[in-house]
Amino acid sequence: MAHAHDERTTGTAEGRELAAGERLAFVDQYPAAARVTRLCFGVSFTALLIGAVLGIIQALHRTNVFRGVVSSSDYYSVLTGHGVLLALFFTIFFLSGAFTWGTSRSLGRDLPNPRFSLAWFGLQLGGAVAVAAAIFGGFVGQIPFEADVLYTFYAPLQAHPLFYAGLAAWLVGTWLAGADWIRSYLRWRSDNSGERVPLQTFMVVTTMLMWYISTVGVAVEVLVFLLPLSLGLIESVDPLLTRTLFWYFGHPVVYFWLMPAYFAWYTILPKLAGGRLFSDPLARVVFVLFLILSTPVGFHHQYADPGVAEGFKFVAMTNTMFLLLPSFLTAFTVVASMEYGARQRGGSGYFGWMKALPWANPAFAGMALAGLMFAAGGFSGIVNAGMNINSLIHNTLWVPGHFHLTVGTASALTMMALSYWLYPQVTGKRLQLYGVAQVQPYVWFIGMALMSNAMHRAGLAGVPRRTAEPQYDQVSFEAALGSIPEMRLQIAVGGTLLTLGAALFAAVMLATWFADRGRGRLRVDSHLPEPISGPEDAPRILDNFKLWAAIAVVLVAIAYGFPIFSMVADGPFDPAAPPVPVGVVDAALGVFLG
Repeated sequence: MAHAHDERTTGTAEGRELAAGERLAFVDQYPAAARVTRLCFGVSFTALLIGAVLGIIQALHRTNVFRGVVSSSDYYSVLTGHGVLLALFFTIFFLSGAFTWGTSRSLGRDLPNPRFSLAWFGLQLGGAVAVAAAIFGGFVGQIPFEADVLYTFYAPLQAHPLFYAGLAAWLVGTWLAGADWIRSYLRWRSDNSGERVPLQTFMVVTTMLMWYISTVGVAVEVLVFLLPLSLGLIESVDPLLTRTLFWYFGHPVVYFWLMPAYFAWYTILPKLAGGRLFSDPLARVVFVLFLILSTPVGFHHQYADPGVAEGFKFVAMTNTMFLLLPSFLTAFTVVASMEYGARQRGGSGYFGWMKALPWANPAFAGMALAGLMFAAGGFSGIVNAGMNINSLIHNTLWVPGHFHLTVGTASALTMMALSYWLYPQVTGKRLQLYGVAQVQPYVWFIGMALMSNAMHRAGLAGVPRRTAEPQYDQVSFEAALGSIPEMRLQIAVGGTLLTLGAALFAAVMLATWFADRGRGRLRVDSHLPEPISGPEDAPRILDNFKLWAAIAVVLVAIAYGFPIFSMVADGPFDPAAPPVPVGVVDAALGVFLG
């Protein structure tokens, strides 16, 4: 089996292709796109490593295993940094790089204006640095920055203006990145009027249309309410309105994290399995469904909010349940593609074919394990979506247990695994420390299995989330299975393994970055085999982006129009709540802790 030392592909079809002649590496074909991809990946990997360090500090502090790094008041700065760096910057910078690569590769053309591409990257980076400075300034008393507002940064908690200004700059950078990719698509379309949109470009365009629709909410929240509030230009805000605007964005961003994973599972994982994508039309249907259904679901995060009518919460619940359809379609299509590849490699039997898959290939293993974890996360997500049963796990450790399976594994592990295959293509260097890369996905998988399992069980026992001190004298938590001390230990061990997994990944990437390119062509092939059922089998209406975007806007208007109108009709700042500086929260916490 050909998995020798780095990026060599597996499977008989790839073997024949390499025998027929090697292709140029992506960096040689599209140098401008490769440069932007490298830059985005560099920021993404840096955010991952810093976020992982913050994560283990948080896990050890909260479980009372080791509390010598930060105080309980500074814990919330750690929690904010962990959430923002990983959920926003690690994921979105990686998406920016992967989509730059996918657009150029699938359209067969380099970036239309490399300076513009570097400009949106610089804007994203500048915004991210400003946000990080505001968060980490909270650890230094001499610096007047603080942003202990968590990843869910809605009012009345208030951060330093630098935090909100950085978020705004970063968000505009993502908009410009989408405009860059869509411009490449439009130029390709003008030259290929009768052709079907290449699948990877189709995925990029639908994802960005979803992003433009969903980020309107957070843009209004930050620019109209939170930034003026932090600057003292207004005295108060309506917390319910800002919370609603955040969750209008807050759930679609989950799919924005997941889109690079779906992008890889559909277009790259079948190749790594030694086969081909089972169905191009089903992949297009899935992305269209995400475009039209991902935004009008945010009220399922607000089931406990009395200011939102029950009927609109019910609409959000039903829309959320409809989102199970693209997930089920993905499970069928991706597993069918993997099975096809395994049988091409000689696998047989109802389940025996799985042994023929290239589990020693870190790119394949990471993506396959991430998909398995995502299936588990989907089941726990059904509980989150139900109006009645959600009350059992609301604001408990069940919730971070769920999203560590989705963004923490389905997205993160897929991104790391994809990097083992893609990073050499955009650097022109052989992947280094291949043995470390082979181990890393399994370390991450085991760590997440331990931590998320304990979090889910602790949530069922009522253990709260977002608190530095979950041990209350007046409350005892009774677990249905296991014990609370056992769960704390399992979370600590799992978090340690996850940090180790992040460190192993960073070591592989750094070693590859500093390696010499060497002489001759690198045996890296970005060619993706044609699907079994190709785009010619898909209805042309699927390529009508204007139609699907219009339907998405109508569904958003139905789900959010009346509730937001009702909130604004009473005055956008009424019922008013003054800002709550983080220092006040820290002082109150200090009194509570004695």
